Amino acid sequence: MNANCLIYMFSSFLVAIFTITIGISTAQEGKWWPSKYGADDVIGAINEVTPAKVQQASKLIKQGKVYDLQLTLQPEGPAFPPRFYQFQLMYNNIHKSRWLGSNHFSWSDEVIAGNLGTFSQVDCLGHAGIEELFYNGRPWGEIATPGGLKTNSCDQIPPVVTRGVLIDIAGYKGVSVLPDDYVITVADIEGALKKQGNMKVEPGDVVIFHTGWIQSYWLKDNKRYISSEPGPSTEAAKWLVEKRVTAVGADNWGVEAFPLKNGEAFPLHQELITKNGIYLLENVVTEKLARDKAYEFAFIMTFLKAKGSGQTWGTFAAVR
Repeated sequence: MNANCLIYMFSSFLVAIFTITIGISTAQEGKWWPSKYGADDVIGAINEVTPAKVQQASKLIKQGKVYDLQLTLQPEGPAFPPRFYQFQLMYNNIHKSRWLGSNHFSWSDEVIAGNLGTFSQVDCLGHAGIEELFYNGRPWGEIATPGGLKTNSCDQIPPVVTRGVLIDIAGYKGVSVLPDDYVITVADIEGALKKQGNMKVEPGDVVIFHTGWIQSYWLKDNKRYISSEPGPSTEAAKWLVEKRVTAVGADNWGVEAFPLKNGEAFPLHQELITKNGIYLLENVVTEKLARDKAYEFAFIMTFLKAKGSGQTWGTFAAVR
């Protein structure tokens, strides 16, 4: 074997080693599974909402004032492309021949089409992944079928009643709306909480950020609304993980800052949902909460239980 052949073989060996090294899956780096809630867990941080936590939330109701935190489903609303929503009203009482009974009962029906990932929504544990792995290290090929997710799905989680905390970052910054793609830092969060009365974030809480995005651009400048957004940094997400929160929401379409200048795509989704089982609540209407300085409240979340879905329409309410 001549020298050139040996050099070629050695070079090929180095290339192979280099390829294997750089090819190590991003999903495998710093192994983040099994979940701290157990390898078989399917509800993630909702485990933090104990009966004691529900009782704590009930004690926050002192005025009996209810805040509706959800957007209205309507075709005009902007959605992350190519998602859409369509609605058609069916008039079933146009012709007398369709009336029922001697009392001439008439009615209406509706037909809808579109994505569950629109409007006020819950990002469940089967929504965001790192490469082929999803919450609790479950491979996509093992949990997904054409008919829906076999696990990590929205229909597996219960309704949530817990303590809600509004963090008014726009108010802390003294603006009505944060700038496009503004990255909310840990210092911002801690500063806002201090300004709001030295508030604490506790295990099982639902934390909601007020950025001013919905009140400024929803149905007013749809293109701007959906093309960017302010939101928490990955470091802020890790801060929230340390607090053991159940869910993180914001008054925008994706919760986290977008687009990021470092080329990453939705790292907060991965940190919260995929690695830690913390839910994201998108398009939460926070304007009235911020106006009333309602920073602490009983938070109630129900949702459309679509079997096998990774995300779904949510119904959010705050009660003081």
